[in-house]
Amino acid sequence: MIVSAGLSEIFPFATPIGVGLVNASINLTRIVMTESPKKILFVGTAGSYGKYKVFDLITTNRAVNIEIGFLQNLSYSPILAEARGVDPDVPRETLNKIVVNSSNFITADAAQSKLFLENGLSIENMEFFAVLKVAEKFDIPTIGLFCIANYCDKDAHDNYFQNNREAKEKLTEAVLSDFKDFL
Repeated sequence: MIVSAGLSEIFPFATPIGVGLVNASINLTRIVMTESPKKILFVGTAGSYGKYKVFDLITTNRAVNIEIGFLQNLSYSPILAEARGVDPDVPRETLNKIVVNSSNFITADAAQSKLFLENGLSIENMEFFAVLKVAEKFDIPTIGLFCIANYCDKDAHDNYFQNNREAKEKLTEAVLSDFKDFL
């Protein structure tokens, strides 16, 4: 099964699950309980903290839920903020061990992006942590395929919309050539 956030990230081969951590959790849980998928591929765009370039493709099965306040020592969380998908049957050379940060907020400050990068995080996507947590609960092999649409800086919002169409085209090409077994 292939899922995406929806809204501006609609694909003919993917089921939209909603934008943000809560919507993705609720809707993917409903789908899993009614359709019982054997494996899940999440397809979407991501922002880069600076290590990856716009339109780079990233495949991973790791995510965290870290807020900027945590990196600034202004907050803490009593819950485990990391999720790792059970590896699906994909060649190991295509599965990077990149950690995606998921938050309901988009980083729009280059100095904060640098903090995330210094703490081992490379990209951000709002939904992937939720997808992995749901898949983990149901023991479903899951990975994410991302195309970098913007850098996490003051121009993040505008660049996302400017690059979204081409990023979706690159994701579509990758799914149709390298991830057909999820269709």
